Amino acid sequence: QENVLQRVLQLPVVSSTCETLQRKYSSTKESHPLMASVCEVYERGVQGAGALALRGMEPVVRRLEPQSVAVANNLACRGLDHLEEKIPALQYPVDK
Repeated sequence: QENVLQRVLQLPVVSSTCETLQRKYSSTKESHPLMASVCEVYERGVQGAGALALRGMEPVVRRLEPQSVAVANNLACRGLDHLEEKIPALQYPVDK
């Protein structure tokens, strides 16, 4: 079954944007030692917050019926189909 998040991440405009941001971020960290230490602290904070959010959401996700999640995913996929149809630029990398 399709997963809307995977589909969004595979859109050329999204994947190329993520790649560009990752390159810039890595380049900045390598070029500026002070910025690298700040970024590392930030990264650890984000990882901790993400883990905490995941633990907090787990009971909610467990209570949702799998059918509800599937329905929401299907609706989101249909919405994405509509966006892809109406906005052809989503099929091109950022530089184009």
